Amino acid sequence: MVVRIRFKRGPRIVRGRRKNQRIAVAVASLLTPAATMAAALALWRVAADLNWASTFAIPSGPLSHWQFWLGAAVGLQICSCLLNRYGRRGDTAVS
Repeated sequence: MVVRIRFKRGPRIVRGRRKNQRIAVAVASLLTPAATMAAALALWRVAADLNWASTFAIPSGPLSHWQFWLGAAVGLQICSCLLNRYGRRGDTAVS
């Protein structure tokens, strides 16, 4: 004798990607200050080249050029904007 127990169908369990979106917003919030610091290093290097400031902390190598630091600042800020866009996707609250 086989007894079958039937249960009602409950709500479907849907995997949310909310965890990844929260991590994206957290990383994006850390990238903006890093971009600001890179821009400050670029400005320091330009000011050192024009003798407006003391010598730059990195005297030689690829990290001693202001173009590197400015490019890094732009790249970090673009990544921050893209991560913010991904992390805030689906939010309906407007502030």
